[in-house]
Amino acid sequence: MTPLTIRFLGAAGTVTGSRFLVQAEGHTLLIDCGLFQGLKQLRLQNWEPLPFPAKEIEAVLLTHGHMDHTGYLPCLLQQGFRGPIYATAPTRAVTEIILRDSGKVQEEEAERANLHGYSKHAPAKPLYTIREAEKTLSHLQTVSQQEWLELFPEAGIRARWHYNGHILGACFIELEIAGKTLIFSGDIGRSDDMLLYPPHKPDKADLLLIESTYGNRLHPDEDVAERLAELAAETLSDGGSLLIPGFAVERTQTLLLLLSQLIRQKRLPSVPIILDSPMGSAVLKLFAEFPEWHKLSEADAQALTAGIHVVTQAQESLKIAKRQQPKIVLAGSGMLTGGRMLGYLLYELPNPASTVLLSGYQAEGTRGRDLLEGASHLKIQGVHYPVRARVEQLHGLSAHADQAGLLDWLSELSRAPEQLFIVHGEPDAALALQNRLAEAKGWQSQIAQAGEVLELTL
Repeated sequence: MTPLTIRFLGAAGTVTGSRFLVQAEGHTLLIDCGLFQGLKQLRLQNWEPLPFPAKEIEAVLLTHGHMDHTGYLPCLLQQGFRGPIYATAPTRAVTEIILRDSGKVQEEEAERANLHGYSKHAPAKPLYTIREAEKTLSHLQTVSQQEWLELFPEAGIRARWHYNGHILGACFIELEIAGKTLIFSGDIGRSDDMLLYPPHKPDKADLLLIESTYGNRLHPDEDVAERLAELAAETLSDGGSLLIPGFAVERTQTLLLLLSQLIRQKRLPSVPIILDSPMGSAVLKLFAEFPEWHKLSEADAQALTAGIHVVTQAQESLKIAKRQQPKIVLAGSGMLTGGRMLGYLLYELPNPASTVLLSGYQAEGTRGRDLLEGASHLKIQGVHYPVRARVEQLHGLSAHADQAGLLDWLSELSRAPEQLFIVHGEPDAALALQNRLAEAKGWQSQIAQAGEVLELTL
C-alpha cells in the first residue's frame, strides 16, 4: 500500500504561518506558504529554511492571499523552489499586491533598523527584497473555481478550489489522491458577511484540516455601524482622533462601506476622514475587476471613497499624522505589525482624548494584542510610547466563521472524516472546537502539532 504523508509546517498550535506539506504517489505539494507573524519565537521561524528541500516541492496550492498564507513564497524561491503556484484569479491579484508590499516593508524595516541602530544584527537585512518578491510572481498560475486541475494525472492527483468567503478569492481546496478526498479549509468566511457570499461547504472528506481561529467563541450580535458612529462622536467631541487599523484585504473595504453609509446619513462629525492604506486602495480596485466574487454593486463599489481623502504619498501621510486636529484615520496594518498606522500612533497613543479602534482578530505577540491586553507602553521603531489613548474593538467585523459557523461549514458531510485535524488556532480555540465537535457531532478529532508528520495508507 502507498503511504500519504502530511507535515504540519505551520498554523499548528498558532493562527499563523500556514504551510502543509503533502507527499503521495512519488509527488510533493505544499498547501499554502505563509509567513509567521506575532510572537517573536514564531517570527524567528521565517528566517529558518523549511525542514524539507524546497527544490523537491513540485507545486504550491494557495487557499487565499493573506500574508500568513502567502508571505513565505519568496523565501521558498530563495531555497530552490521553481514550480508553479496555483491560485484563483482574485487570490493571484491579492498575492501580487501583498508580496510587493511585503518586499518593500522588509527593505524599509531593515533600512530603519540600520539607521537608528535598534537591531541586534549588524547590518540588519530584509527577509527578502522587492526584487525577490517580484521574481515570485512569475510562478503564479490561475485556476478556476470548481474545475479540476489535473496535477499529476498518472498518479491520480488532482485539485479543485471552492468558494469560501473570508476575503476576495478565498477558497477551500479539495485534493484527490488515488481516490481519497483531502480537504484543506483555508480560512472560512461568515455566512452573513457584508461584502462576500456565504462559503460553500464540502460534501465529502476522507481527511480534513479545519481552521479554528474563532473555535472558542461566538460572534456577538453587534450593530457595527451604530458602534462606529458612537465611538466617532465620543472621541471627536473630546478633541481626539479615531484611529482604525484596517486589514488591507476585505476589512478595509468593509470599513469604507460603513463609513460611506454613515457619511451619507450625516451621522459622522464634520472632520477629515482619511484612508491611508496603499494596499487597501489597491485591493479596492479588485472589487471592480472581480464583481462575481462579491455582493457589492458597481455603484456601491465606486461610492466607497466618496467624502474620504485618499492618501497616496508617504510624505503626505507624515504631515497628516503630525497635524494635531480631530480626524478619522483608516490605515494598515490591522494587527499593528507595520504599515502607516504606526506613524499616527506615535502622535495619538499618548493622547487620552484619542481612540484606537481595533477591527478584527489580534494574534499573540502583535501590538494590537498588546493593546487589547492593557499594555501601558507600545514599542515602535525601537522606542517605547506611553498608551494613554482609549482602546476599543469592533467585534462584529471578523472575516472568520465563529464556532457555530465552523460546525455549520461541516454540515453537508454525510459522514465523519476518517481523519479530522484542527489547525490555524491558538491552543484554547483549537481545544474548544475539538470539544464542541465531540459534543455536537460525536466526531473525534486531533489538534495538529507543529512539526508533526501524519502518515496514512492509501
